[in-house]
Amino acid sequence: MKSAILEAMLDAPDLPELIGEAQRALSQEQKLREKFYADITPEHKWEFIQGDVIMHSPALNRHLIASQRLYDLVSGYVRVRRLGQVRHEKAMTSFPRNDYEPDVMFFGPAKAALIDPDTLKFPVPDFIAEVLSPSTEKRDRGIKFRDYALHGVAEYWIIDTVAETVECYRLADGDYPPVEPQADGTIISDVVPGFEMPVRALFDEAENMRVLRSIWGGE
Repeated sequence: MKSAILEAMLDAPDLPELIGEAQRALSQEQKLREKFYADITPEHKWEFIQGDVIMHSPALNRHLIASQRLYDLVSGYVRVRRLGQVRHEKAMTSFPRNDYEPDVMFFGPAKAALIDPDTLKFPVPDFIAEVLSPSTEKRDRGIKFRDYALHGVAEYWIIDTVAETVECYRLADGDYPPVEPQADGTIISDVVPGFEMPVRALFDEAENMRVLRSIWGGE
């Protein structure tokens, strides 16, 4: 099915000129991307988005806590059951046009098999979670939302640490249908087999520890 943009281009009498301009723009963007790969350093969180290099500022503590809590739960669950691999923030995932460093990501067995000790550019994850911040919310709900859906991220969680909610988007026909933010109850993953957790486990330390102990076989 053709997109509205493609339909408009195909209907344009100057289609060859439009294609030429697009090719030149993409060629220039690819040069910028190669420079990005040469310039990035491990000390900072970098992303390459639509030709722009984004260097992230330090995160608020509330962001770090929620991100770490989710990583601990998903990573522990996946490790115990040998379901794949989980990474946290500094893993750069390479999409066809853009490079992102999501807060938490899960790779199932097929994609985990592509990752080795020297991997720098990780494959498109099966699951991504982003924790909102004032500087990233527009991208998390905008270009990343569209790009993740377009390139097969089967599940995308958006975590709001101010409202203390989670939005769990599941891919359907190449898009993420609207969902309601969830402030309590249990959230269940369709992508990490069998994984479920109370929403409060992201925002309450005692609840997080209770779930974490159950994952590792404690009380």
